[in-house]
Amino acid sequence: MWIRGALVLLVVVALVGCGHSVERIDRDEEYDLSGRWNDQDSRLVAEEMIADALDRPWLRDFRREEGARPTVIVGDVRNLSHEHINTRTFVNDIQRELINSGQVDFVADADQRERIREERRDQDLHASEETRKAMGEELGADYMLLGSVNSIIDQEGRRQVRYYQVDMELISLADNRKVWIGNKEIRKLVRSASARP
Repeated sequence: MWIRGALVLLVVVALVGCGHSVERIDRDEEYDLSGRWNDQDSRLVAEEMIADALDRPWLRDFRREEGARPTVIVGDVRNLSHEHINTRTFVNDIQRELINSGQVDFVADADQRERIREERRDQDLHASEETRKAMGEELGADYMLLGSVNSIIDQEGRRQVRYYQVDMELISLADNRKVWIGNKEIRKLVRSASARP
């Protein structure tokens, strides 16, 4: 009987020894484990690029000419880098910075608009006249923000420099004028036992 108990104890000790731990970390603390693009890069690039975009003449010019805030939509942000980057999280960071600035209005992207239009079609059939939202009342965007993420890896032995370049352009939907072009570069030096892309 005691042998069976000792065996169970050994199994439990072995399982505990092989386990892993999880620790919650502060969102604003910088952790860069692999040297690859990460959530910190996404957030910091979005903050810096949107701050730059909102500090340029296009915004003052629009407000002076139109007497209102411009309406912006984010289009495609393409991942042209060597690694998988979830551009959706980067787009969400950009949208948050734009909306929270209070300096522009923001409209839903193409996928969201389609779902909203479906809801309006449903309301046409099922909602009361007083609460129904009519088709054809959408706010059109004045500008579209487009971009890309590129990367280059330079490696020698166990050292590697990871270079990321994020390019963004704000384009007038009325006449295709580019009213702002932004660029942000990130360089990371990675030293490891087996550095590889």
